[in-house]
Amino acid sequence: MTQPETKLPAGWDESKLRDVIEHYESQTDDEAVAEDEAAFTDPAQTVMLIPCDLVPAVQKLLAEADRS
Repeated sequence: MTQPETKLPAGWDESKLRDVIEHYESQTDDEAVAEDEAAFTDPAQTVMLIPCDLVPAVQKLLAEADRS
């Protein structure tokens, strides 16, 4: 049985994927917490609670949004 082909986001390749995996697997707990906390202070991003049943609709809206 063959492995299904993995579909990567545009601009990604296997090397970039491995780099991201390595980044997160090599983080200490303190580094991971600091990275998570930094997301809450980034003025270009918003963190919000979304009811679980609405997550698919929000994901669809984000995928369709023109963020260029």
